Parts: sequence; structure tokens; C-alpha cells
Amino acid sequence: MSSSAADTKIQHPLQHQRPLSGVLGTWLMIIATLGLGFVVLIEMINILFYDPYGDEYFLFRLAGILGNVDIGPLTYLMFGSLLVALMMGLPLAFVTGGLGVVFIYLVGDAMMLNIIPGRIFPMMTNSDLAAIPLFIFMASMLERAGLIEEMFNVVYKWMGGLSGGLATATIIASTILAAMVGVIGAAVVTMGIIALPAMLKRHYDHQIALGSIMAGGTLGILIPPSILAILYAVVAQQSVGELYLGAVVPGLLLSGMYIAYVLIRTMLNPDLGPPVPVEERISFSEKLMLLKDLIAPIVLVMLVLGLLFGGVATPVEAAGIGSFGAVLVAWKHGSFSVQALREASVTTAKASAMVLWIMFGASVFVGFYILQGGQAFITETILGTGLSPYGILFLLMVLLVILGMFLDWVGILLLAVPIFIPIVQALEFEGLFGLPPVPGKDVVLWFGVLYLVNMQMSFLSPPFGYALFYIRGVCPPEISMGTIFRSSLVFLALQATGLMLCILFPGLITWLPNLVYG
Repeated sequence: MSSSAADTKIQHPLQHQRPLSGVLGTWLMIIATLGLGFVVLIEMINILFYDPYGDEYFLFRLAGILGNVDIGPLTYLMFGSLLVALMMGLPLAFVTGGLGVVFIYLVGDAMMLNIIPGRIFPMMTNSDLAAIPLFIFMASMLERAGLIEEMFNVVYKWMGGLSGGLATATIIASTILAAMVGVIGAAVVTMGIIALPAMLKRHYDHQIALGSIMAGGTLGILIPPSILAILYAVVAQQSVGELYLGAVVPGLLLSGMYIAYVLIRTMLNPDLGPPVPVEERISFSEKLMLLKDLIAPIVLVMLVLGLLFGGVATPVEAAGIGSFGAVLVAWKHGSFSVQALREASVTTAKASAMVLWIMFGASVFVGFYILQGGQAFITETILGTGLSPYGILFLLMVLLVILGMFLDWVGILLLAVPIFIPIVQALEFEGLFGLPPVPGKDVVLWFGVLYLVNMQMSFLSPPFGYALFYIRGVCPPEISMGTIFRSSLVFLALQATGLMLCILFPGLITWLPNLVYG
């Protein structure tokens, strides 16, 4: 045997030795699992054979053990355990509900268990929530009909002759798509698949190409029929129609700001977004002929939103009409089939189940926390900072952005909004720098749209913004995560500017709802 072979045999076992930290981590996990199993076993014996809230128990009892803990330490325990569970990668839907039940058991008594059905059943009977699966189904059918590709092709042919025309076309198509879909992930991924290769082929600056797709794709949070707006309206007991109308102007404002940025940057430096070569452009008459491809989706969107804004139909009725219209549009385009219907239905069921489970779990968690006095504790703590109403509003906005880096948008809504709304209602916003104030009756509506804009920012916020990872999934390997992060920063600044404009000029939000509904 050669010395090299002997060396190989000697070194081979060492190469497969696990680090000491890995061994210790494994044993700690085993011990923790066994310990948790032992505690659960003892508690099951207490529940099955003893009165869980009586004087007798087996070995030990955890029921009511935290009953005398003040709300301050309880706040740290509840939200600290939530953070730890989420950092472990556990799903938010089951973490919030599971922790809610655990803390009810550890803090309360048998009567407090009634909070679980008491929080869930009102949501199950809320008719507005039925609009969510219908709008998701509408989006799924339109996506399978190939309308998104057709729509981008039309806008691309119209705008391609401009410097930055493809990025501008992407934002315009995303704005129209937002009015059809209302779901963020689908918009970013779909536009990334369609528009990104076209821009990279034309040697667009990576940051403008990626940023326009991500920023345009997040408009679905704001522009009706936003699913997040429906959930906010349910939680805040706000009219869905008013919230949709309030979001229209800020949504179009942000879209216009994105387009203006792209056009100005590429006008100053055409190499950042070269126009389509002259030989590939089409005549004006050909452009007009292309518009026929936009007729069906635009008519459908105008019908759904027109019925909703005009008060002719409720959100659920408008969503039902939109779903049926989406089927007709898919049939007209020759893409309707039993397989397409099945795929759209499965997608709808999965997305709806995710949203509803998060709603149930978070409502139990937050409902119990509020019942323990958490709402009063948070309100007193924030109001006790001595900040002005606008300073407190800024603090809430920062907290929402931070939460957006780590939590799902539905989770943020159900965990934060029920606590934040009473704080905002307790404040008077008299206007900054002599600008118009926010009337008391419009505060919840105004804050709702600010929240939606804020959620747009959370989707683009490094390091964990969802849109950053949606676009990563469709990017070529040569585009690094650092490039994606940098591409989001300018558009994040534009969103922050739009948010500030909505705060300074509340009429951007309240004018249209007051005009329509009085």
C-alpha cells in the first residue's frame, strides 16, 4: 500500500467527524424535545383525569401559572416567543394560533377559552371575506388566459421607441395588472418572467430593470381590488368601497412617480435604457390595431370597479361578476379548459386557506392580548412618549416597515392594526406646516391607505422584503442578490416620498371617497 493511500485511510475518518457544536446542538434539541413531550404528557394527564383549574393535580400543573404576571412582562413573553418561533421557520398561521391557545391556558381560566370561538366565528360569518377567494380566482383565470403577456406586448409596442420605454411599459402594464389581480407575488413573478428578459436583451441597467418590475408589481397592494384592503376594512370596520376609492389616487401617484423617475434617468443617460431600434418599431395605425387586445381585460376591470364604486354591487357581488367575467375572457381567448379551471381553483383554495388560517390564528393571539389589557398598555406606552401626533404616526410607520421585513403582510395586518387603530383614533392631526388637517371621521380611512403604502415599502425593504425574493426566483444567475437589494433602494425612496405626500396632503386620500359617498 502506498503512503498516499495510507494517508487517505488515516484522514478519512477525521474528514467525517462532526464539529463539537453540531453534536451539542443535536443533543440539546433531543433533550428539549423530550422535555417538552414530558410536560405535554403531564398536562394531558391533568386535563383527562383532574380538573385543570382545581386544587388537585399530578406532579405539577401549568394551567394558570402566569395568571398574576403583569401586562408588561406578559407582552415581552408573548411577542418574544412569537419572534423565536418565527425565526425557527415555523409557519405564521399555526404559530400565532398555537401560542394564543398556549397563553390562554397558562394565564387564564376555563371561561377564557371561550375567546377562541368568540374570535373565529364572527370572521367566518363576515360576508366581505368571501370576496377574497373570488378575486384570487379572477386573477388566476386571467393569468391562465395569457392576458398578461398580451397586455405587456401592447404597452411594449407603444412605449418601446422611448428611452426607458421597456421599463415604462413594465410599470404601466403592472398598474393595469394590479387592477386585475390584487395579489403581489403573481404580479412580480409574472412580470419578471415576461419583461426582464426583454430588458436584459436591450442591455438595460439592471437596477432600473429590476426596480421597475418590483415596484410596479407591488402596486397590487394599493390599487383596487387589493385583497389586503379588504382585510383592513374587515379588521378596522371600514367600508371596503371607501378604502378602495381612497387608494386610487395614491396608487396612480406612485405609478406616475416610478414612470417619471425611469424616463428622467434614461433621458439624461440613454445607455441606462436604450430604445427599441427603429426597424423594430411599428406604425401608429398598427399600434391602434393592437389596442383590441386590451379591450376585454379593461372592460372587465372597469365593470367590476364601476359596480363597486357606484354602490351597485357589494364587494362580494363585484368579485363574483369579475370571476365569471374572467372565465368568459379565458374562453374568448381559447385558453379555457377543465384543466385550467382545476388549476385556478386549486390555486384559489391554497391562497384562501393560507389567508384564513393566518386570520384565525392571529385574531386569537391578538384578541387574548387585548383582553389582558395589552391595548391599553401599548396605547399608554406610545402616547406617554411625549411625541406629537405626527411623531407617533411616524413611529407607527417605522414599526410597520420593520415588521414587514420579517412577517407576512396578512400577519402584520392582524397583529398590528387592531392595536394601532385605537391609538390613531385618540390623536388629532391638525396638519403640518399650515396644510389641511385630517377630519376625525376620515382618520381610520386615511390611516388605512397610509398602511397600504407602508406595506408596499415592506415588500421592497432589504434584507427580507418579499418582492426581493420573488424576483430572485426568475433572475438569471449572473444578477446577484446585492444588485437586487440596490435596485430596490431608489424605488423605496420614491415610495417613502409618496407616503410623505399622503401625510402632508390627506386630500389625496380622502377627496375621492368624500366626493362619491359624501
